[in-house]
Amino acid sequence: MENKYLNEAIIGNKKMTATYTAKGELQRIYFPNKDNRQYINFFHTGVKINDSDLIYLHNDINNIYKQYYDTDTNILNTEITNTYFNLKIVQTDYILIKENILSKKYIFINEGTIDLDIEFYIHSELLSDKNNFVGCKIVDGGMMQYAHDFAFSTIAKGKEIIKHQINGSKNNIKRTEIYDKDYIGMSNDSSIAYKIGKITPGEKQELQICIFADENRNVSDIEDEIERVKRIDYSKEYIKTKTYWRKYVKEHNGLKIKEPQNSYEERIFEIYKRSILLFPLLTNPDTGAIIASPEIDEDFTKCGRYAYCWPRDAVFITKAMDILKMEKETEKFYKIFCKKVQSKNGMFEQRFFTDGKLAPCWGYQIDETASVVYGVYEHYKYTKSEKFLKDNLQMCEKAIDFLKRYVKDIFEETNKYHVSYDLWEMCEGKHLYSLASIYSAFECILRIYDALGDDISEFENNRLKEEKIQKSRKEIEKLQTEVKKYINNNLYDEEKKSYVRNTEDKKMDISILGAITPFNVFKPKEKKIQNTIERINLSLRTYTGGYQRFENDNYMNGNPWPIANLWMTLYYLESGEKKKAKECFDFVIKTAGKHYFLGEQVDNETLKPNWVIGLGWAHAMFIIVLETIGTG
Repeated sequence: MENKYLNEAIIGNKKMTATYTAKGELQRIYFPNKDNRQYINFFHTGVKINDSDLIYLHNDINNIYKQYYDTDTNILNTEITNTYFNLKIVQTDYILIKENILSKKYIFINEGTIDLDIEFYIHSELLSDKNNFVGCKIVDGGMMQYAHDFAFSTIAKGKEIIKHQINGSKNNIKRTEIYDKDYIGMSNDSSIAYKIGKITPGEKQELQICIFADENRNVSDIEDEIERVKRIDYSKEYIKTKTYWRKYVKEHNGLKIKEPQNSYEERIFEIYKRSILLFPLLTNPDTGAIIASPEIDEDFTKCGRYAYCWPRDAVFITKAMDILKMEKETEKFYKIFCKKVQSKNGMFEQRFFTDGKLAPCWGYQIDETASVVYGVYEHYKYTKSEKFLKDNLQMCEKAIDFLKRYVKDIFEETNKYHVSYDLWEMCEGKHLYSLASIYSAFECILRIYDALGDDISEFENNRLKEEKIQKSRKEIEKLQTEVKKYINNNLYDEEKKSYVRNTEDKKMDISILGAITPFNVFKPKEKKIQNTIERINLSLRTYTGGYQRFENDNYMNGNPWPIANLWMTLYYLESGEKKKAKECFDFVIKTAGKHYFLGEQVDNETLKPNWVIGLGWAHAMFIIVLETIGTG
């Protein structure tokens, strides 16, 4: 398929997600989950004006673009002005709230001095393979592209097709000479055209396109569904969608941020609101699982893909969701997803599909398991729900039992367990961040026991007697002490006078900060920590003020990461150095994308996001920083 690495804009509802370029090109549609089936290789639209060849809306030398969301919504507008013909096209894209339908409304405005006769073209190629081959059938008002287990229909409301081509559109659509006598064919690459008509200077015309995906059913059932979709009042649906998202933002203003007073505050407020609008687009409403980001690289050309649920990433995101009063979504993540995906031995693998099935992995990461226990207790701190702790105690204890065995294996060097990858999934070994996460998990299970008190033995039907609890406490406390001792003995470099990321390469790494925040192994003003911060600033801070992940990071050219800056912000807030915290935070504010999405990385030259736009973890850290600023 075509490589489409940057999702500049994202829209969706609970079941469907779509992503776009800055020029309004539809890149992907995911349905019915946020992480599995993606239908589109490309979906190109264009116009023929008078006697012209096809003018692609997403790519023409005479087009200029302006793109923006309706305020506080997931409704995207792209204004495309063709300066040669002085034709302005306003494209409005949104996904209905209660229907899995992508609405694409086009308004054509003649801003010139001559009449414009317009035809509108759609050229769609779906992803197809031998086990799920795609064909096409022309239907009333549009086309249905289908395979064994899905039907993907594109239709216009109130318009008839004037011509179509099922096979070989690529050869002649640029000349707008599509033609086909067949109404059905074996091709994943098809095109249709509609007559918009003559538009005089100052006049405008509208076209309503609907795209919906469903399972492939009986032909008559699909035809009935197409007719039903065409009868929907999209003007009302637009108002419903706008109202829904604006209400959603207000209901989830968990930090009660007020209207900004200056441009700096406005950027913070817009990133904050875009974070609120992004999280539901990443979340599976049935299981509570959260993908890292909408997909960017299906063919693994530059990475291992992103549209999966990593327990670790999701734990950070659920903390942000708690801050934003999304407690029910957080609870679902732990009570449904985490329970579903935990292995019998208590561990959590690297990543999963959001329905709970194991996703492609390339190694084990011990912090995935430790993070879940940490996350359970963090959620309790927001809700004070003992019932939530009771419901998840057995899952946490299984994880803790695995962590006990793992750290004993490290201390005794018995090599029973596979060596763990680090936080960044790039090197294997014994890592400071990973050990800090285990230390925190041990601390959290002790606090869970404290919170539940005498209730434990009662609701567990005497499974956990007081003697067993006390024995477990002592073992955990002993191991926790040994973990910290191991870190100090093996992960502090006396020559560098700083902590290092692992026992092998001993590089500086921003994840070392995990031992301070959030895992509280060390205090921010300890001398060894202050020495480490000094070395991080010497080795990871770039000339723009952005921080890299670690020394000699070459992934996507080793750019600064907003996550790294946000982590440094949290450290400086905890150490009371507010001026330095603001400097780190300001880099994130000024490098947010045009729609206030945070990227995984920022180009140091352009100061724009250049990889994985709309990273859930980055937005989560942003929310956590805002909460810390408010309480620190």
